[in-house]
Amino acid sequence: MDETIIDNTHNEGNLTHTTDLEYEEIIEVLQGKIEIQTKEIFSLKKETDQLKKENNQLKRTPLFVAAVIDILDSGEVYLRQQGNNQEYITGSSEDLKNQLKPGMKVAVNNALSIVRIVANSVDSRVRVMELIETPDVSFEKIGGLREEIEEVREAVEYPLTKPEIFRRIGVEPPKGILLYGPPGTGKTLIAKAVAHQANATFIRMSGSELVHKFIGEGAQMVRELFTMARERAPSIVFIDEIDAIGTMRIHDGTSGSAEVQRTLMQLLAEMDGFDNRGDVRIMAATNRVDMLDPALLRPGRFDRVLLVPLPDTAARLEILKIHSAKMQLKNVPLDKLAAETENTTGAELEAICREAGMMAVRRDGDAITWTDFEAAMRKVKDKTQKPDIMFL
Repeated sequence: MDETIIDNTHNEGNLTHTTDLEYEEIIEVLQGKIEIQTKEIFSLKKETDQLKKENNQLKRTPLFVAAVIDILDSGEVYLRQQGNNQEYITGSSEDLKNQLKPGMKVAVNNALSIVRIVANSVDSRVRVMELIETPDVSFEKIGGLREEIEEVREAVEYPLTKPEIFRRIGVEPPKGILLYGPPGTGKTLIAKAVAHQANATFIRMSGSELVHKFIGEGAQMVRELFTMARERAPSIVFIDEIDAIGTMRIHDGTSGSAEVQRTLMQLLAEMDGFDNRGDVRIMAATNRVDMLDPALLRPGRFDRVLLVPLPDTAARLEILKIHSAKMQLKNVPLDKLAAETENTTGAELEAICREAGMMAVRRDGDAITWTDFEAAMRKVKDKTQKPDIMFL
């Protein structure tokens, strides 16, 4: 009898212990469901807030963007609506009237009344073309090209830094300058050095960045590029590889060539709209000046077309001294190196100095020797030569 009671008591203890474990598991499951539902509620709340905002936007009175063409003597404003180019005269409040200027963008309602001023928006792809800091390239870092540099300074730098000289003499400075020559001769380097010397905003872009597949997109980027240049004045606009959009206008029947021509015509129009003595200077570079449209090269647009040639022996020696100034050299006659690198560009001379340094690093040497430079010359020469490979 007593043994039976002990066994029952033991079994009841096990039953109670098992039930507690089940309750703990149920609580954990319920807590997990609560966390999931809390996240779902938070997500639905965010979606609800967004829908409320969109609903409020739809309920608002529609506004249209227009550009201020002129402010009349009567105080009324002459506007051109964007999109359909309709022009009309309207009024504005006294507070806005004192702030309005030609060229500004404004928002108008259905009654064609000005509601507020709209900030000029610039495509983000255009904004990244601006170098926030002035380029750190100076003329001391350019070997040779003394005559070419002086002509560029006369056309670009002096109108920004010495405008009083042009006013005193009564001469108009060149409106734009085009640099052409083989790749790697220093065209972009000259442009950066001028921007550094003139302490101007440097806006650099490639002509290929203006070629787009959508109609009017390239022309729009050109407009916004020059708008930003005016806002950041004094500034220098440098268009590299301008042959990408500036080739002779020969329509081949494709929409692509028509779009390139539209972009070119917008560029020509923007260049014509600049004052010679303004605070925006225009530079461009190309390797194929023979392909450019004559409309680009006529006086009044690119007034100076300047060849940037391959460096001669003296210029090559200067370039080698610049690029090897911080190197540890041992018995390296730079004048001999300059004489043996005929028909070599400045970029290739820089590559030779860099590769010679890498040769010394590879053999764990203490200095760079003439043997390193000989090996570097062979390597750079082999790299620049076209490989004789036939593709099947």
